[in-house]
Amino acid sequence: MPNTHPVVPTDPGVTRQVLAESPDMMVVAFRFDTDAEGALHHHPHVQSTYVEAGRFTFILEGAEHDLGPGDSLVIPSDAAHGCVCRQAGTLIDTFTPRSDDFL
Repeated sequence: MPNTHPVVPTDPGVTRQVLAESPDMMVVAFRFDTDAEGALHHHPHVQSTYVEAGRFTFILEGAEHDLGPGDSLVIPSDAAHGCVCRQAGTLIDTFTPRSDDFL
């Protein structure tokens, strides 16, 4: 099935595109320019993040994690997190349940 979800700007230098979704789960591509930031935030969803390309420093509950292509991490529900893109790239994030505000 072709993806009909639009590419949406989020933070400066960051775009988001829903790749697949159901009420129970959502897969989203976030594309970052070098030095772009994903602002520190939290949400009730459990989130997994997979680095498809680029380099990122993630802040998760105050701890820093440097991730590159092929790396991943799981962000628990309501955990404070954000990231800084060190080298332009793409994150593939999965949310459970679906993040309805992205639709």
